[in-house]
Amino acid sequence: MDKIRMTTPLVEMDGDEMTRILWKKIKEELIEPFVELRTEYYDLGLENRDRTDDQVTVESAKATKKYGVAVKCATITPNAARMEEYHLKEMWKSPNGTIRAILDGTVFRAPITVKGIEPYVRTWKKPITLARHAYGDVYKASELVIPGPGKVELVYHAEDGSSFSELVHAFQGPGIVQGMHNLDRSIESFARSCFQYALDIRQDLWFAAKDTISKKYDHHFKDVFEEIYEKEYQAKFSEAGLTYFYTLIDDAIARVIKSEGGFIWACKNYDGDVMSDMVATAFGSLAMMTSVLVSPQGYYEFEAAHGTVQRHYYQHLEGKETSTNPIATIFAWTGAFKKRGELDQLPELVRFAELMEQASLETIASGKMTKDLALITSLKDVTVLNSGDFIKEIRIRLEKLMVS
Repeated sequence: MDKIRMTTPLVEMDGDEMTRILWKKIKEELIEPFVELRTEYYDLGLENRDRTDDQVTVESAKATKKYGVAVKCATITPNAARMEEYHLKEMWKSPNGTIRAILDGTVFRAPITVKGIEPYVRTWKKPITLARHAYGDVYKASELVIPGPGKVELVYHAEDGSSFSELVHAFQGPGIVQGMHNLDRSIESFARSCFQYALDIRQDLWFAAKDTISKKYDHHFKDVFEEIYEKEYQAKFSEAGLTYFYTLIDDAIARVIKSEGGFIWACKNYDGDVMSDMVATAFGSLAMMTSVLVSPQGYYEFEAAHGTVQRHYYQHLEGKETSTNPIATIFAWTGAFKKRGELDQLPELVRFAELMEQASLETIASGKMTKDLALITSLKDVTVLNSGDFIKEIRIRLEKLMVS
């Protein structure tokens, strides 16, 4: 069987810990035997980020702008414990946050549904896609610990020398304070990404925030969405038979739980962080969640929605067998291949990615799965496989599908 040829490289962002181990196995077993893989490789492992003063992360984002499509392994965002463990120069920022800020995109996350893994919410029949704004808010916030009585104000100094202020709080004793921001251009990109993605996948779009309480901050998001929708997308939505509406986030949650799914739920940065984990868990597992960063400029970065699986990595270092679920990482690769094939007009690359997904899901549906899925499946007499054997089972099915 001739290998499938690529014409444009993918930007490949390697990662950390157990997901880095799986990354290598997926390439060896499921990709390189079938595809003449072309990538521009960036090592985003924590040691290399520290070695390069995190410039490797910036360069990987710039490369994504150049080539248009990237695939990313899960990475560590260091805390104090990681500082000591890895002897870091400083507590580097989240690689995802850095990349998202440069690409100015929106993260779309959707559960991977498969026979035998039923949602905990009995009304859900179709996947729910979570659209998360990927800039600002609490992730770019400034914070202070207030030691005692005093006033905290928000002060704006204009370039023309004028200024104005707003009292945050007159403290009578110790406390804490936080200031956060966002940018009109980023909110506008968020809105356009959501509207365009809804048109691309033919699903209704919901946007939820809390403008009744946050009468300027959240209300501004609401206004920007409404203005862009009316000027640029309302006619397109009508023609496609799609609906857009805004609702308060607490009302949205009630509606989401009672729905059957099959729509896009857009949230601000922190709301999207929390709600995407809720949706993923309610559908079964964070390890069964696709994640793609979409920029209005046409950049795509595919990744797994979960972390680096630290506990399994330490077991792996001790020589112990692990049963880590690689599905989200596999689907990061297939998502990137499908988009690369679509942009480069390579239907055989798109078809290969579809077959890899089919082989993965058929393996689970046949009763062969990793331990995390075995604990929640409704299938009987399942076989629990370690990570390597599970990937090999997928390869067996993939080979059969490729031949047929």
